Amino acid sequence: MNPLETRDTHCPWCDAPIELTIDVSVLPQTYIEDCQVCCAPIVVQVAMDPDLEDDLVITLERDGD
Repeated sequence: MNPLETRDTHCPWCDAPIELTIDVSVLPQTYIEDCQVCCAPIVVQVAMDPDLEDDLVITLERDGD
């Protein structure tokens, strides 16, 4: 299993498509990453889906909103 996975999603600030690289060897995790387009801070929460063993649940929220 590759410890890094990429996921396509959208910025909660500007709605631009962005790509996240996630280290799946450490779950659950919460971190802040800046949007690649508008540079606004995004709170990224990642966990395993309890119903699907190999699927991630990714939640993005505006930081400081």
